[in-house]
Amino acid sequence: MGKRGESHLRSIYKTISWRVIATLITALVTYRATDEVNMALGVAFADTIIKLFVYYGHERLWTKVRLGKGPTPEYEI
Repeated sequence: MGKRGESHLRSIYKTISWRVIATLITALVTYRATDEVNMALGVAFADTIIKLFVYYGHERLWTKVRLGKGPTPEYEI
């Protein structure tokens, strides 16, 4: 982990936990729209695979953005 950021492992855990929630939402919405279980599961699976990688990259990019972060301390113990 960098001095002021999140570790890669933490970003991975956050990515996975969010994708579980988002996948369930996608599957439920697709099922309600189509009334087809196979369609709902297929859409949810494809959505999850694509967005896992996109979200992880997004998280890592945000570690480089200073917006909302305090000033860099002169020293750390």
